[in-house]
Amino acid sequence: MTDLSAGPVTPKRSLMTADARTQKRNAAEKRFRAYGATAIAIAMTALVFLLVSIISNGAGAFQQTYITLDVELAANKLDKNGNRDPADLAKVSTFGYAPLIKAALEAKIEEAGIEIEGLSKPDTLISKEAPAQLRNLVLANPQLIGTTQQMEFLASGRVDGYYKGRVSMESAARDKNISPEQLQLADAFKELGILESRFNWAFITAPDASENRPEASGLGVAILGSFYMMIVVLVLALPIGVAASIYLEEFAPKNRFTDLIEVNISNLAAVPSIVFGILGLAIFINFAGLPQSAPIVGGLVLTLMTLPRIIIPSRAALAAVPPSIREAALGVGASKTQTVTHHVLPLAAPGILTGLIIGLGQALGETAPLLLIGMVAFVREYPDLSASGLFDPATALPVQIFNFTQRSDPAFVERASGAIIVLLVFLLIMNSLAIYLRRRFERRW
Repeated sequence: MTDLSAGPVTPKRSLMTADARTQKRNAAEKRFRAYGATAIAIAMTALVFLLVSIISNGAGAFQQTYITLDVELAANKLDKNGNRDPADLAKVSTFGYAPLIKAALEAKIEEAGIEIEGLSKPDTLISKEAPAQLRNLVLANPQLIGTTQQMEFLASGRVDGYYKGRVSMESAARDKNISPEQLQLADAFKELGILESRFNWAFITAPDASENRPEASGLGVAILGSFYMMIVVLVLALPIGVAASIYLEEFAPKNRFTDLIEVNISNLAAVPSIVFGILGLAIFINFAGLPQSAPIVGGLVLTLMTLPRIIIPSRAALAAVPPSIREAALGVGASKTQTVTHHVLPLAAPGILTGLIIGLGQALGETAPLLLIGMVAFVREYPDLSASGLFDPATALPVQIFNFTQRSDPAFVERASGAIIVLLVFLLIMNSLAIYLRRRFERRW
């Protein structure tokens, strides 16, 4: 019997135990996930920081300080002829109404028994917009002459900034537009209920104001101008973009010419927006003779810019419809046009609408092309609410934000941040609508 010496026995490796190579892969996967989570955390932190910064700086624009005074509309000051003729009343400039407001303010100080040492020019508390406000009231209601009316006037930008933390007693001592004594008077008025701060609807509805009247500036003309431009973009970009998408995706032959068109559409989507502004200036204003700073021109320029951003997602939505839908329709005798209009297009509608709304949202936030066609102009008159308003001078929300940031008064910085909040709300509404339409009409195959 022969003994055979057995060699060393290699232990069997369990399949449940990871070897070095597997451990290395698992570690790499964990690092990759950590990188992704870190990137998301950084992005969310930056977004939160941006939103907090904008809201904290712009929330004050939605609050405004008002002063209530009893103003005597003296006939000997406003209607010397005693005929209440609107033509004669219109000859009294805003300088003729300023003394009436000053007298009402001084009477209120005397009535309340307020005594502040070193107080001068108490009417500085009132906005320079107040005489124009009073004048408009008298021109609209001549029968008020000779009566005493209780009026609410905007407080000056410095007084408003005092109650928002932008102005202090120390800074007022170095400011030529306000003094600590005037701020003390404002505090006394607030204790008496003459001065109060509340929600500022005028910021949304009022037109822009001049450099020295930040408290009176609003977004009314800019919102209306943006609305008109979005109407033009919607009316033009939707049918043209969808029709081009249907033709290229369903009917166009596949050759070099259509390939060239597709490449150019993709390239146009990446062209800087200011190039479209130059194109609009050359074609619509210099060649066609359309008026500068008009919503019709802005809408046409934004339509050119938005078309590629509508065509590309619309084609993707059409391509996502299963070929079996087309084959079934053709199999029962439908024509190519009937197949597209009755079956393919309704099924692709959610994607098309989503692309349209996102394109409109991008157009709403554009500034550079509008600057080149003159929409940076200072506009106080509202466009006409009829179709002719498309040709009236106007501005747009992003351009209004740009204008606010170019002015020196710190109150306009607050106004700019407030306008950004309004613009973000509009964009949020449009994107929420896009999400709703997609989920409401989307079909899973």
